[in-house]
Amino acid sequence: MKAPKESDREKARLVRALLEAEAVRFGDFTLASGQKSDVYVDVKRAWTDPARLGLLAELLAARVGSVDRLAGMELGAVPLVVATALRTGHRFVVLRKEAKDHGTRQAFEGEIPPGARVLLIEDVSTTGGSSARSVEILRSAGGVVDRALVVVDRENGARERLAALGVRLEPLVTLSDLRGASR
Repeated sequence: MKAPKESDREKARLVRALLEAEAVRFGDFTLASGQKSDVYVDVKRAWTDPARLGLLAELLAARVGSVDRLAGMELGAVPLVVATALRTGHRFVVLRKEAKDHGTRQAFEGEIPPGARVLLIEDVSTTGGSSARSVEILRSAGGVVDRALVVVDRENGARERLAALGVRLEPLVTLSDLRGASR
């Protein structure tokens, strides 16, 4: 019998951590996209625990690669981006859901030098709407975005939507992984 690959062990650790944090709940839910679902994934329930946040940061940091900046949308991605930045030493940008209506009216906090390679980090992806908006903000500021890391891909169109923008979505785990483990 073959030993499990390291990536399989990492995936199993993450699935277990998400399930133990009750970050995956089954029932009747309306998602941010407006769609109905029988499962809700709330990665925030995992990242509020320092040990689980450490695991998420470890797994994300291992996949960062060669980039100049990390970026994530408020609220769900912020602790993930900060924890990953602390592990990798990369500077980061926090994207606002809506630009400030006062002061500098910025859509993000942090610096994006022209041509900077920016890695987008997300907590959960469904249709990819939030990720597409993040890519738009980063590119309009002069960033180059061609990859997005997500903790959980719900496998509901985000990969395809981002691919149409020239961005590869790379999930740590998928909804199928979580469903399979919860049985």
